[in-house]
Amino acid sequence: QVHMVESGGGLVQAGGSLRLSCAASERTFSQYAMGWFRQAPGKDREFVASISWSGASQIYGDSVKGRFIISRENAKNMLYLQMNDLKSEDTGVYYCAARRDLQFTAGSPDERHYGPWGQGTQVTIFA
Repeated sequence: QVHMVESGGGLVQAGGSLRLSCAASERTFSQYAMGWFRQAPGKDREFVASISWSGASQIYGDSVKGRFIISRENAKNMLYLQMNDLKSEDTGVYYCAARRDLQFTAGSPDERHYGPWGQGTQVTIFA
């Protein structure tokens, strides 16, 4: 298992940008595909983006395609989410997590494939 700690959330005006970071406590981070998910108040957790263990392939949710970029630095045990052209509907708590099964090197949009989950970081977009 890889335990992650999210940071970088905040209050941003619509149209602005924000970069989220996620730090892993284990050196085995580089072996895991990773994902970002978010949860708005009163809604289920939603897939945002995922990345393969090497960083070579990414998957994005339809609502963020063309605006968000997922990346990683394995040497630093870090995962990132660059968020551009932010909209009010991007508001929510953002979580990162490692894909549980190492035999799957690519990411997945299914939250059941990930864990454990951290505390998340709050992102609030205002008009």
